[in-house]
Amino acid sequence: MAGHSKWANIQHRKGRQDAKRGKIFTRLIKEITVAAKMGGGDVNMNPRLRLAVDKAKAESMPKDNIENAIKRGTGQLDGVDYVECRYEGYGIGGAAVMVDCLTDNKTRTVADVRHAFSKYGGNMGTDGCVSFQFKHCGYLVFAPGVDEDALMEAALEAGAEDVVSNDDGSIEVITGPYEFSDVKDALEAKGFKSEMGEVTMRAENETELTGDEAARMQKLLDALEDLDDVQDVYTSVVIGE
Repeated sequence: MAGHSKWANIQHRKGRQDAKRGKIFTRLIKEITVAAKMGGGDVNMNPRLRLAVDKAKAESMPKDNIENAIKRGTGQLDGVDYVECRYEGYGIGGAAVMVDCLTDNKTRTVADVRHAFSKYGGNMGTDGCVSFQFKHCGYLVFAPGVDEDALMEAALEAGAEDVVSNDDGSIEVITGPYEFSDVKDALEAKGFKSEMGEVTMRAENETELTGDEAARMQKLLDALEDLDDVQDVYTSVVIGE
């Protein structure tokens, strides 16, 4: 069983993501382009590209945008040459923070990330300082009230790695990163629709913050997420009630 405030945190994070939808297309196009560049333009042969395309479709991205991003990645169309970089550090209370970026200028990106950490009370660390605290996985969250036994049976049958029941009644289904889409589709076929689902870096241990510390941590996370070169921000923080 996990923490009492899990569902509130999930809803809070989902709401903040929805509020930033204007940047979603830009970030997805970058991800599709890089995935196609690294592994080719066939979604059936490139698991990373399939995940990116599935996410773009879930956000109702036009088909032409998706196809053009793939073509830029495979060199059929001219485009910006993005490189991947990851920065790690500590937030309020020593909470782990990991920032994944796609950029055409690493000097600019590292300066922006370091500035955000220092301005909002965090500290940028060295490579590997917190990444060991996270697991690359697929993650589906189901609202309180779902039939736990039926969901668990269906999830494990579909190939999920784990099913976690929280004190508040919400349930989390954990998958391998490249099994995420198959498990999600299998569960939806059986009538189980998740409230939130993504491939993410999931913290193995959580740090709960409340009050002023929680507010300060949220400002740091928002500042990082607002940077143009940032694709994803992962943290061990749970905002307490």
